[in-house]
Amino acid sequence: MFIRRSPTRNKATGESYFTFRLVRTERVGDKVRQVTLLNLGRHFPLAQDQWPALCARIEQLTCGQASLLPVELSEAAERLAQRYAGQLVARAAPEPAATAEASPPSETVAVASESLELLRPRTVGVEHAGLWALSTLGLLELFRELRLTGAQQAMLIGTLIGRMAQPASELATWHWLREASGLGELLDVDFEAFPLMALYRASDVLVKHRERIETAVFDRVKDLFALEETITLYDLTNTYFEGEAAGQPKAQRGRSKEKRTDCPLVTLALVVDGSGFVRRSRVFAGNAAEAATLAEMLEGLKAPPGALVVMDAGIATADNLRWLVEQGYRYLVARRGGHRQFDPEQAVAFESTGGDEIRIQKVLSEDGQEARLYCHSPGREAKDNAIAARFCSRFEAGLDKLAQGLGKPRGEKRHAQILERIGRLKEASRGVSQHYDITVEAEGDRVTALRWERQPIAGTALSHPGVYCLATNETGWDEQTLWRTYTTLTDLEAVFRSLKSELGLRPIYHHKESRTDGHLFISVLAYQCVQLIRRRLKEQDIHDSWTRLRRILSVQVRLTATFRQIDGHTLNIRKPSRAEPELLAIYRALDLDPRPGGTRKLVR
Repeated sequence: MFIRRSPTRNKATGESYFTFRLVRTERVGDKVRQVTLLNLGRHFPLAQDQWPALCARIEQLTCGQASLLPVELSEAAERLAQRYAGQLVARAAPEPAATAEASPPSETVAVASESLELLRPRTVGVEHAGLWALSTLGLLELFRELRLTGAQQAMLIGTLIGRMAQPASELATWHWLREASGLGELLDVDFEAFPLMALYRASDVLVKHRERIETAVFDRVKDLFALEETITLYDLTNTYFEGEAAGQPKAQRGRSKEKRTDCPLVTLALVVDGSGFVRRSRVFAGNAAEAATLAEMLEGLKAPPGALVVMDAGIATADNLRWLVEQGYRYLVARRGGHRQFDPEQAVAFESTGGDEIRIQKVLSEDGQEARLYCHSPGREAKDNAIAARFCSRFEAGLDKLAQGLGKPRGEKRHAQILERIGRLKEASRGVSQHYDITVEAEGDRVTALRWERQPIAGTALSHPGVYCLATNETGWDEQTLWRTYTTLTDLEAVFRSLKSELGLRPIYHHKESRTDGHLFISVLAYQCVQLIRRRLKEQDIHDSWTRLRRILSVQVRLTATFRQIDGHTLNIRKPSRAEPELLAIYRALDLDPRPGGTRKLVR
């Protein structure tokens, strides 16, 4: 075994360079021929004086026998030897698979049991399911249609499945592909040969073709599940940067949904179909006003006329509702503010999926163009009462402390000072101060007494706890259908939770805007794959979260079992571990082979 350097010329550019191959001489009949074992590429990093030691170490690893003299290698050369020895086994001729008609031919060899070694464990469970999802969504075919190079396709697959399996930064994904994952074996790609920059460039490719990829994926989903484009969910979330992100215009400080007010933010907006699949995504500045993003997101979406847009109160401004009507959309929103009312005698009652009783009073506007649903639930009432009790108690305690201070020698007794203190209490009261009638008695500029009385205002949360209002211009639907349709917005909240907790949306470490957009889009595409897997599994009555599914899938590994045979040869067998019952159920639901990569055997 030796390394051969061969001159090569690029026919397209005329560039001349050298390629390196790992070669072995074999006798075929009465002739001796050189057989290429591995193509080491054009950027083989090892100095020529270490080539003989490297080849000797590879022989030692594949044959399982120690040489008479120790092989002295640098740390980098040892890593290469381990890598190339593993590739020789992984690329050996596959063992014939068993079929329903015939079992694979059995072979019996005598081995020394004490010589058994288990080498190079690499995970393949999440990778196997991820490749199925990418193929089913048509992404593998789309990458070829985009005329991407083989290296670009491999890195795109690696970065997407890496986000599914080991959600973290692109740097962490690069290490995972090289050191822990068996995805390279399943694709016949050597990820250890790729530099980190290849992963970042893959992110750039995704951003470049973002519109086409999103459209193609959702069109594929519609065909797979025969979706009707009748419901569109819209909402925004934000995530934060680690560091100052000084070179990013979109990195702005705003209201953080993770309470990370110490960090600059960036906002991700999603348009999600009622089935839970993402139709469109867009990245906005961290301080973007929710209400100002709706038109930009929905324009060009090509939703069918009359599609129903569901969104929360933060986006449902009067201007946005007017725009939706002008564009031919229907809307179903939580109404901002307004007077609360509820008449139990005119309400329709039904049971929610959680077992709570929901009562809804439907009221049409004067022109009959909008219906308002005043909804009441016991759970919401208990929550409203608890919130009101907490803030009322806090507000009254503040007033009581202020009143008690009037009798102290050093108490603040000037009228202006007392009014200022009351104003601060009102500011911190979260609106409950409106329900109090406060009287300040004074003699000249000196305050002598402070009294208050709670007087709940009609039509508010204090007078109608548990009541909230939905508004829609879909006046033909009944109360229960409208309410259940609005609750699908919780599915979008589940999408955001999955992106943040399960798919590595936060935090962001990038310094370039395009790389930030790429990081977020990778999480969105990974979510599409996860949603496809979970939907198929739900059809087979498997309802686990992705966190649990990933834990089950990640148990399976491919590894090499090395034996020394009695005849002096070394037997190397590389195969996956047996799928455990829960993993086997997932594979059966997805119609996947429970032995990803099959079995490879190399005898030396």
